[in-house]
Amino acid sequence: MTGTATTARGFERRIGPWQATAINMTQMCGIGPFVTIPTMVAVMGGPQAVLGWLVGALVALADGLVWAELGAALPGAGGSYVYLREAFQHRTGRLMPFLFAWTAMLFVPLIMSTGVIGMVSYLGYLVPGLTPAAGRAIGVGVVALAVLLLYRRIGEITRLTAVLFAVMLVSVLSVVVAAYTHFDADLAFAYPDGAFAAGGPFWTGLGAGLVIAIYDYLGYNTAAYLGAEVRDPGRTLPRAILVSITGIMALYFLLNLGVLGVVPWQEVASSSSVASLVLERSWGTTTAQVLTACIVVTAFGSVFAGLLGGSRIPFHAARDGLFLPWFGRLHPRLRFPHAALLAMGAVTAVGSLFTLQDVINVLTAVFVIVQSVAQVVALVVLRRRRPDLPRPYRQWLYPLPCVVALLGWAFVYYSAGPRPVLLSLAWLAAGGVAFLVWARRQRTWPFGPLPA
Repeated sequence: MTGTATTARGFERRIGPWQATAINMTQMCGIGPFVTIPTMVAVMGGPQAVLGWLVGALVALADGLVWAELGAALPGAGGSYVYLREAFQHRTGRLMPFLFAWTAMLFVPLIMSTGVIGMVSYLGYLVPGLTPAAGRAIGVGVVALAVLLLYRRIGEITRLTAVLFAVMLVSVLSVVVAAYTHFDADLAFAYPDGAFAAGGPFWTGLGAGLVIAIYDYLGYNTAAYLGAEVRDPGRTLPRAILVSITGIMALYFLLNLGVLGVVPWQEVASSSSVASLVLERSWGTTTAQVLTACIVVTAFGSVFAGLLGGSRIPFHAARDGLFLPWFGRLHPRLRFPHAALLAMGAVTAVGSLFTLQDVINVLTAVFVIVQSVAQVVALVVLRRRRPDLPRPYRQWLYPLPCVVALLGWAFVYYSAGPRPVLLSLAWLAAGGVAFLVWARRQRTWPFGPLPA
């Protein structure tokens, strides 16, 4: 479908290839690399952390090929919700889509919360002496502003997203240019003794580093959540996903290597605003402050884009009868799921009150167990069960990317740590109980027949 037609559920197809890529990349970059470079260098013990980003890119690319095929074949509002429903409904009824919607109400807002937390940390560079209490209050206010700006038609939002995307590019490229105008190769490649030896810091820190890298690549699927609002989704979604991953991979590589070529890695590992530090040492305090303001806007853009895509998940679940009807409401005039947006915004605001590392570990464990692993299986199931399903895009080298993605996600889940894993299992168990209560009331599987 092309043009700006209205879908059966009232959505307008207004998002083209440029807008879809901009939405993905704005969500992917955001504040992530600016706040996680120090942690990445610390856990991997030196400049070899740059290679950790490349390993993360391989996992993201393999998973992106899964998203590309599923998004092109089933371009509905809600992304994974639609894919899991179509793949598993004939064996487990609505269990899998229900669990995805359940976990998405936690991990999607937590991703946005990390953007808010990172934004506040860079505000501390612009406003020295900013107290933790004031920072948390500002974070909650930022979430409220994002929700307010999303109260408009999708056509207007795509224009605003393009502006935020441009600011993101200015922020990242400015740090890259500043770094490479003062680049010192001796600093960038100052590997500690035994960095890559068996049992060395690269291998011992790879698990924790991969968790951080995957977090920074998250967002390449944002446009797929808006599949019902994308023009020609069979072509647009695969291109937007693959271009987003490869483009951000190149940016991250240049950014990380550049930072390590200006600031000694020991100092990078302990910095709270490393991008501002690079800008200050390269171009002076005034320029650093101006571009730090751009970084703050970039962080806001990631929150904005994430809430835009994430709000479609509970909406679609509610329209299928899996969530409260309140989540399935479209704004009568602006035609977007405003009730779901408000709920996602509220969870984001609460998540912004916690520490960055805790939020990253929990959200990673939660989304891997239901979304990432289950979605790879869903692609295989749909290939076997529905060979007649129209597939404008078919995964390259199938099933190799699926195998790579499964192995990568298993390693990421294990590396998230015991507490996040236990929390994810507890949240999943609670979702299972909630599903059984709902299924009994609705007289559906396991208390009723499976779909035909």
